[in-house]
Amino acid sequence: MKQAEFKKRRALLMKQIGKGNIAIIASASQQTRNRDVHYPYRQDSDFYYLTGFNEAESLAVFIPGREQGEYVLFCREFDETKALWEGAHAGLEGATKHYEADDSFPIDDLDDILPGMLENKGKVFYPMGKDSELDHKLLDWINNIRKQSRSGVTAPGELVSLEHVLHEMRLFKSAEELKLMRRAAEVSARAHVRAMQACRPGMYEYQIEAELIHEFIKDGLRAVAYPSIVAGGKNACVLHYIENKDKLRKGDLLLIDAGVECDHYAADITRTFPVSGKFSEPQRLLYQLVLDAQAAALEQIQPGVAWNKAHEASVEVLTKGLVELGLLKGRVKKLIKDEKYKQFYMHRIGHWLGMDVHDVGDYRIKDDWRLLEPGMVLTVEPGLYVPADCDSVDKQWRGIGIRIEDDVLVTRDGHEILTHGVPKSIADIEALMQGA
Repeated sequence: MKQAEFKKRRALLMKQIGKGNIAIIASASQQTRNRDVHYPYRQDSDFYYLTGFNEAESLAVFIPGREQGEYVLFCREFDETKALWEGAHAGLEGATKHYEADDSFPIDDLDDILPGMLENKGKVFYPMGKDSELDHKLLDWINNIRKQSRSGVTAPGELVSLEHVLHEMRLFKSAEELKLMRRAAEVSARAHVRAMQACRPGMYEYQIEAELIHEFIKDGLRAVAYPSIVAGGKNACVLHYIENKDKLRKGDLLLIDAGVECDHYAADITRTFPVSGKFSEPQRLLYQLVLDAQAAALEQIQPGVAWNKAHEASVEVLTKGLVELGLLKGRVKKLIKDEKYKQFYMHRIGHWLGMDVHDVGDYRIKDDWRLLEPGMVLTVEPGLYVPADCDSVDKQWRGIGIRIEDDVLVTRDGHEILTHGVPKSIADIEALMQGA
């Protein structure tokens, strides 16, 4: 992503912070995998959103109106030995030259320099509770400033949640962000198609996962957006199944929930299809019901419609269908009121999508469901899950788990499905898998 995009975000943030105040945010820390080996580094989404800086041991400071420069970056100094072993890193010069910080300081000098920046500021915007070490430091700095009150120095009088401002910004995607999300969606879609084409009875779930990862990396995207769910048969009834170890059996369905990241932006796709390439009649009936529920939900994805309307539409279609198929008994309205459908459809219709797969943003404003607006991206993912030991239904339905999920952009006149590249009708899935 171009530095101009990060600069635009910082300008908007500082406008909302206002002069006389300050905002600080720390990078993600390096996480140990075992002994002296680390997990691949993933920058904190909020920090990256504002800086584009992808190194640990960093802290960004935003001071609207500061004469010496409003954006200050604390980071590691350049270390030739570190560069030899671990690769290039920015250093102080790179922080200003390549990442457009107005000023840069060694992270080791944080205790000496940052307290002076806090002096005479009214509010500190800060992600409270996220980094306990920094929480303690900030309170110590503020308390020390208070002790200097006789010299005319004032300490910040208020700590304000930075997330409240920042997450509202992140909820609305720019054209640059949407380019990255479309690429993540396209690559993820190709991976799902590859998995469908490769699937055969007798394969193992992890072999299908390998097909997904192959396509991700082949296209230059190495980070999965979340652990891939490859769930055959009754495993699909475990919503976050990630063991991916069982053999795929003829006659079962396979549920795949997988997506890749593109420059920190996620895709999130779920498809369910028959291992042998053809749906059985019970599978066909339940699958079409879920597909109809998704279609009803998608009709609600347009500006001015409340967030919850899509979920309500999916619940109505699924509950009515479950009654018609005999999995539920009673009047549809009463079943919905009593939430009887939740034994088969226990999650909501979707979530915000962006730099985090379950992205930031409020779903309610005060007590009301939020209205959808152009630039928002969300998932639409109804599902039905009938446990293998569900004695209350006929045997033909037991052990079937189905979810269909797409990534959807709210546009000015409706919506755009970003993940349209994966077939989801029964006819299209069967044709793809049978090589038609």
